[in-house]
Amino acid sequence: MNQKNLGVATAAIIVAIVVSAIVWHFAAPSHRVESASQPPPLGQAAVGTIAPEFVLPTTGGLFDMQKARKPVFLEVFATWCPHCQRMTTVVDQLFGAYKSRASFIGVSGSNQGMDGTTEASQADVLAWMQRFKVVYPIAYDPSLTVANSYLQGGFPTFAIVGRDGKISYLNSGELKYSDLAAALDTALR
Repeated sequence: MNQKNLGVATAAIIVAIVVSAIVWHFAAPSHRVESASQPPPLGQAAVGTIAPEFVLPTTGGLFDMQKARKPVFLEVFATWCPHCQRMTTVVDQLFGAYKSRASFIGVSGSNQGMDGTTEASQADVLAWMQRFKVVYPIAYDPSLTVANSYLQGGFPTFAIVGRDGKISYLNSGELKYSDLAAALDTALR
């Protein structure tokens, strides 16, 4: 084989590899991780409206929104979300300061697991809780009912529900302790 034929063969192999990679990327099985830059859906919950009801078993016992007797601090999180992972410290501090006056619950809101390649599960949520030393009650919601009701386009989403059952605060993203504490103080009045 002369050098010209060798060059053509090498170029053909490189083109075949590139084409194969492109085809694989766009036609890979559905278990591939979707881009985290795609925002989750927007829930129907809104400030001033009655909080959507749900009942879920948590690490602290059964939680029933309809039977909550104290204001409720709700977090909708994703175990794979770095913002949610960092916010565990803030929510743990809030829980320590307000747990006698407000009910706390964190609810999984994604069907993607912490490692970014597996599906979410109860074990995944418990591993997240252990890894990030979460002390507030956590629930796994396999149907994503809570996320579909409360999510505000990003993880984590926080909702505070007053004694009257109405949402008094709704926001998403990494938030300051002082902002969340002020919203809780307002709901406690």
